[in-house]
Amino acid sequence: MKQKIAQLLSSNAGFSALALRIPVGIIFMAHGAQKLFAWFGGYGLEGTGQFFESIGLAPGVAMAFLAGSAEFFGGLFILLGLLTRPSAFVLAFTMLIAIVSVHLPNGLFMSDGGYEFGLALLAASASLMLSGSGKVALDKWLESKIVK
Repeated sequence: MKQKIAQLLSSNAGFSALALRIPVGIIFMAHGAQKLFAWFGGYGLEGTGQFFESIGLAPGVAMAFLAGSAEFFGGLFILLGLLTRPSAFVLAFTMLIAIVSVHLPNGLFMSDGGYEFGLALLAASASLMLSGSGKVALDKWLESKIVK
């Protein structure tokens, strides 16, 4: 079991993952905070839940809570490099749902409500899921504690 956990936490990505983790973590946290807390011009759980209901994601408030939590806490974990691979998996899945359920009919370009930004976040999440957190991360510290 220790070996499986250590494998989940390990990464040979070096410092490049940190350069990706910082902006991606901040962006996801901000989007999650819009959904959960109505910060940064967001609509909070109630408003986001109403929107989710309108596009067929029901129950809306519960779906808003799940999406907001995935983005806020997943973004925080990505930023810290904590449980990076599973967090990135959850975020990639969240972006896939956003692309398919909201943005895909609008085409590629963000100016038309398209999926280009969601696709970029999906790609960044997939990259972190595959590479792990890199050298500067809590995953590295946890791995050292588990391997001992």
